[in-house]
Amino acid sequence: MTVSVHEAKTQLSRLLDLLEEGEDIVIVRHGKQVARLVRAKAAAKPQVGSMKGQISWKEGWERPMTDEEADAFWEGR
Repeated sequence: MTVSVHEAKTQLSRLLDLLEEGEDIVIVRHGKQVARLVRAKAAAKPQVGSMKGQISWKEGWERPMTDEEADAFWEGR
């Protein structure tokens, strides 16, 4: 579908609906193509386990902090 700049500005919501339906839209100014609107690709969803083997934990990471460690943490030391 080809539309003028004026039509694109006044009919943006309708054009977005058409994009969602798979329509490509060309915008023209003074009879010359200046832009093409195409539907954006959806971001890929992260897959469970995609970081497997890339993260390691230091031994004893799950132990409670000592009072001194907690104080240092909260004071930013």
